[in-house]
Amino acid sequence: CSFYRIIAEVFYHILSHIICDAGKEQCIFPLPEPQDLFQASQMKFEDFQKDLRKLKKDLRACETQAGKVYQVSLEEHIQPFKDSMEQFINQAKIDQENEEESLTEAHKSFLETAAYFCMKPKMGEKEVSPHAFFSIWHEFSSDFKDLWKKENKLILQEKVKEAEEVCRQKKGKSLYNIKPRHDSGIKAKISMKI
Repeated sequence: CSFYRIIAEVFYHILSHIICDAGKEQCIFPLPEPQDLFQASQMKFEDFQKDLRKLKKDLRACETQAGKVYQVSLEEHIQPFKDSMEQFINQAKIDQENEEESLTEAHKSFLETAAYFCMKPKMGEKEVSPHAFFSIWHEFSSDFKDLWKKENKLILQEKVKEAEEVCRQKKGKSLYNIKPRHDSGIKAKISMKI
């Protein structure tokens, strides 16, 4: 209970002093959405590697099939098929290599990030899994979002109360000061307060 009170105080400070849209509907949640973190926790680098190996195998099969078509086709019927297929296969190889490099880099960055947060692999595993890493962040983001909404709502309510108080104070002060009529018959003076 006191832990949540401390976190609520931190959120209140962040919302009211650091984030300029605090208490407004357009106030943006500063963390990744809990649902995005949950989806990240479900991914497996092995599945992506397996899919890329399958694509590479399929690409080789496509290249082999295209070669067979070139061999059995008459010279006058090969074009423009041959040029189009060669262009497609070359581009597919480049794209496939780029995807492999991107996956390797993403995996390396993930492991570096996990190490930065001092996460160790579970017993029997050789490295930290995305599930282990992102599950913790999912829980944190969910709790943070709940408190974020509550504190943002409280700040909004405080701003409304402050605005109502200012209106009450202004209504309490009259904009005009009317002096009563004197017995001498002189008209009352009206002076404006500034």
